[in-house]
Formats: sequence, structure tokens, C-alpha cells
Amino acid sequence: MLTLSIIVPVYNEDKTILQILNLVNQKIKELNNYKFEIIIIDDCSTDKTKSILEENKNLYNKIIFNDKNYGKGYSVQKGISAAENEIILIQDADLEYLPENYEQLLKPFHVNADVVYGSRFRTTEANRVIFFWHYIANSIITFLCNCFTNLNLSDVEVGYKLFKKKIFNNITLTEKSFGFEIEITHKISNIKPKLKIYETGISYYARDYSEGKKIGIKDAFRALYCIFKFGFFRVKN
Repeated sequence: MLTLSIIVPVYNEDKTILQILNLVNQKIKELNNYKFEIIIIDDCSTDKTKSILEENKNLYNKIIFNDKNYGKGYSVQKGISAAENEIILIQDADLEYLPENYEQLLKPFHVNADVVYGSRFRTTEANRVIFFWHYIANSIITFLCNCFTNLNLSDVEVGYKLFKKKIFNNITLTEKSFGFEIEITHKISNIKPKLKIYETGISYYARDYSEGKKIGIKDAFRALYCIFKFGFFRVKN
């Protein structure tokens, strides 16, 4: 039986947090061959997220409250440190990525995968059509990241990333923002012997900024900075 730690970083998601947690719990009940834990990391939300979480403790196993707003990367690191199961799954709380994808994401672990990335671009699943320039930026970032890592990923910025927890015995994450997506990709590509990395298509229900989307141009520039930081200067794992 595979064991799974679902890490849910949260920042100001009072409109969606209950729905995503209910969907995660519903999917867990459908997957009988796995043991799960759900870990919430609240990144110092200023809306009603914290009170909603405190009133619904039955929907998760552990919760961590950051003392200030650090960023998604920092929150994921805290979740990894608290995780006890063998596979780490990162689950965003904004309903862009839904647990309906779990079976597809977990399949490669049954053939000895070490890492699985979802992909919004290698898929026959439903994907909301939105933001041409976000697509171009993601394509450029993914291409440059692949140049330095010698991987052939199609979607390095994807929210769904899964890892065997033992991998984090060999790497240290430092990026507190969305730049951690690039950092972790560079560092897993440098582990010897080479990890078995898979990519699988997922559905994606994008939000626009009026619906609460947070990632923006500064995050794209941070990703580019991280590509050259971890690529050219070969920062140690």
C-alpha cells in the first residue's frame, strides 16, 4: 500500500478552501489502496481562511500557521518537514487543480517513479482557455529550465508535483516564493543516480485575476532569475 502526504499551501482562499478539502476527502475515500494524510499550511491569511480551517478540523490531519506571509515555496517546505508518508503531493487550494487527477498522477509510482509532474499541455483532459501571454511565458520558462536540467518537461510551473519523500534527504530548498518550482526541478535533476521522473496530463481549471489568481509578472521574472541562478552557478543541492 502506498502512503501519501497531501500538502495544501493556503493564502487567502476563504472562498475555495472548504470546497477543495471536501473534494480531496471525497477522492481519498474512492482510493482504497492508499493511506493518506492532509497537511494544511496557512501562510498568514488575512481573510476568513484561518477561522474556516479552525472550524473544520475533521477535514485534515495537521495544520501549520506561518507567523507571517512568506510565500508558497516556504509553505511547501514546512509541509514536507511535517509529512510522514512516502509520497508528497502538492495540492493548491484555489480549485485550478482538482483531485480528479489523483489516479493519473499516482499511476507512475506503481512502476517505480521517483517524481511525477502533471502537465497542462500533454493532456486530453479539460483545460480552460485563458491568458495567451501566460502560456508564452510558461513555455519560455520551461524551455530554459529544460536547457539547464536536460529534462524534457512540458510544464515546469505546474502546480501538481509529486515526490518520494526520501528525495528531500538529498536536497535543501531555499526559495520562499514561486521560484521554488524552478529550484526543486534543478535540484532533482542533479541527484545521482538519476531519478525516474515522469510527466502525465491533467485537467486544469484556470482562474483569472477577478477570481483571485495571484501569480503575476514578478513571479515570471523570479522564475527566470532562478533558472540562471541554479543553472549557471550550479547551486549545491
